[in-house]
Amino acid sequence: MKNTKTFKSGNSVAVRLPKVLGVPPGVEMTVREDRGRYIVEPVEQTPKRIDLTGIYGSCPGLSPLADEEREIESDLGPRRVSARD
Repeated sequence: MKNTKTFKSGNSVAVRLPKVLGVPPGVEMTVREDRGRYIVEPVEQTPKRIDLTGIYGSCPGLSPLADEEREIESDLGPRRVSARD
């Protein structure tokens, strides 16, 4: 367990987290009180999705793969997939 002190930051009170905890700068945190204790946890991040619909057809020379060219490698080994999967 590491000890730290609160300090004034503008109109707020802040806590400096020791470097040994490995929290990188800029991480969004949630602070809650539970029976007189303050619990600070990173906010759960939702995976970001990339929307590629806007670039369809904008790459000359690129064409969809034929079924026999589709192959996925995983821990279970390579497997073929069809466009319907």
